[in-house]
Amino acid sequence: MEKLKRLFILKNIKMLRFLFFIFFGSMILTVGNAQNPAMYYGDESLPARPFSKDPYVIFFQQKYWMYYSTPDALKKEWHIGIATSTDLVHWDKVGDIYGLKGTVEEKGICAPGALIKDGVLHLFYQTYGNGKSDAICHATSKDGINFTRNTTNPIFHPTESDWSCGRAIDAEVVSYKNNYFLYFATRDTSYKIQQQGVALTALNSNFNKESWSEVPNMPMLKPTLPWEKNCIEAASCIQKGKYLYMFYAGAYNNEPQQIGVAKSKDGIHWERISEEPFLKNGNAGTWNESESGHPHILKTKEGKYFLFFQGNKDKGKSWYISKVEIGWKNGRPYLKSQKANS
Repeated sequence: MEKLKRLFILKNIKMLRFLFFIFFGSMILTVGNAQNPAMYYGDESLPARPFSKDPYVIFFQQKYWMYYSTPDALKKEWHIGIATSTDLVHWDKVGDIYGLKGTVEEKGICAPGALIKDGVLHLFYQTYGNGKSDAICHATSKDGINFTRNTTNPIFHPTESDWSCGRAIDAEVVSYKNNYFLYFATRDTSYKIQQQGVALTALNSNFNKESWSEVPNMPMLKPTLPWEKNCIEAASCIQKGKYLYMFYAGAYNNEPQQIGVAKSKDGIHWERISEEPFLKNGNAGTWNESESGHPHILKTKEGKYFLFFQGNKDKGKSWYISKVEIGWKNGRPYLKSQKANS
């Protein structure tokens, strides 16, 4: 009888050990998945990678194209990487766009934005490395890889004034209320505060330099909330109902940068939908611990909404791009999942 009791206890101990290892293993898997979302794209084509920032995703020629910023091996000269996908999760790099030597682009280009007009892909991007002289440029493509530069580049920068040093970065061009709106970030005259401005052109525009009209009485959005610190940049806009919604980055990189949302009826005057970040940086130990930043909002051909963004956990030694799915309720966006693995 005593022997049977010992056998029974031994079997129970083995079962408890087995259940413990199953539970512990599932916890490790869960943590791993939280740190490594399903879409976890980093450009690894050169040393000092993975390094991918400033995503912009667009549907063109029956697949999704992602344009993003990426540097050379020394992280000094920036250019634009190109990747394609059919499922918005798995991406294949298909090319690069480099700044044209002998032009305002030769020190580098980055922060792409795009739109399709008459079957042609229009790319808007900024020069890099020129300080207060950085400005917005434009190029076109019929295949998504090979681009023809606008001969009037740079096509836009704000007039140096009491609110702006004259710099323009992070272009976002959207069609709204019978115009194209060019949203851009600029620094104040002290070169400390990053804030938002806008310029307009007609729907039949060729996007040349002379076609843009700067909207007066700027900035239209500047940092005022504690988490925004000294920076609002990287506007990404989408129309939903009677409003234009702007997803924007608050605070400079890794402070941490987080994502907020504002809405507007006219594309010029904006109100925040919350005083809290819409998408925060991740918890300690997660892949986006250092920030969740530089957003791009996409409506897919199936009608779903995804917010793409950059993140890292090492204060910018690496950068990855991921996404979360967005829903809408009562005229407000919400995160369908708190995990960045949609």
